[in-house]
Amino acid sequence: MIYITGDTHGDDRRLSTKRLKKLNEGDTLIICGDFGFIWDGSKKEQKFLNKLGSRKYNICFIDGAHERFDLLNNYPVVQWNKGWARQISGNLMYLMRGQIYELEGKKIFTMGGGETLDIDLRDDSGLWTRAQLPSKEELLEGIENIERVGFEVDLVITHEPPSKVKEFLRLQDSEPIRVSAFNAYLQEFSTLCRYKKWYFGSMHIDKYISGSQTAVFKDIVEAFSGEKI
Repeated sequence: MIYITGDTHGDDRRLSTKRLKKLNEGDTLIICGDFGFIWDGSKKEQKFLNKLGSRKYNICFIDGAHERFDLLNNYPVVQWNKGWARQISGNLMYLMRGQIYELEGKKIFTMGGGETLDIDLRDDSGLWTRAQLPSKEELLEGIENIERVGFEVDLVITHEPPSKVKEFLRLQDSEPIRVSAFNAYLQEFSTLCRYKKWYFGSMHIDKYISGSQTAVFKDIVEAFSGEKI
């Protein structure tokens, strides 16, 4: 079974919940960005990552807007379920941008990356940089890969939502929300590609948008039924 949850932001309580005991060997938990457990490179952190990687099920994540890319990009790139990924430790994998993986006979497209409201202020901080946004090459690779499979996948996993969804959510939120060119790319992608389910995490809400699109945060849901565990 494939399960989805939202941003964990380095909160170990999110990955120690009793709900995860329901996952069996060979199952997969996918985190929709802002993993946050790769942050300071310490021995304590590495011990925790090794512990996650030793679980009987896969833990996979895409990147969000708040990652230490300088550390994340040091992990080795490997071929994993027909796509490129970075192996963090054992069954703990970073699913790279624009890739298509095959799990349990299902095709899964991933595109991490996002944009914070204060991106221009954070460029020189050393923590968040423009690496948080996909490069032109990564966006093109995503389109090439989706074309290769006939513009059809089973699951789409992103950090950001398409622009129309983000605009819809902005109308319901008093907080400022920035709709970027990346959101427009995802909107165009949504018209090109046929998919059964699309999950995204950046909005930090658990909300059913439509029969095919869902915002996830703290819920853990089965990917295709949408049932919570």
